[in-house]
Amino acid sequence: MLPLRAFNINCEARLLSSRSQLKEKEMSFGLLRVFSIVIPFLYVGTLISKNFAALLEEHDIFVPEDDDDDD
Repeated sequence: MLPLRAFNINCEARLLSSRSQLKEKEMSFGLLRVFSIVIPFLYVGTLISKNFAALLEEHDIFVPEDDDDDD
């Protein structure tokens, strides 16, 4: 049977190695995943806001005015 100190060192080594393996798995394709989520949602949000702005303008709720204040 192993002495208690040797057992603790062995367990700590196993924990450290498993943690490093988990970090490697967490970081794989991290940036690709971020972009694959952000870009489609930005596109869908743009479409929704553009359609809603057209709806508001169609019903004369919000119509941008062409003010020429450059004079």
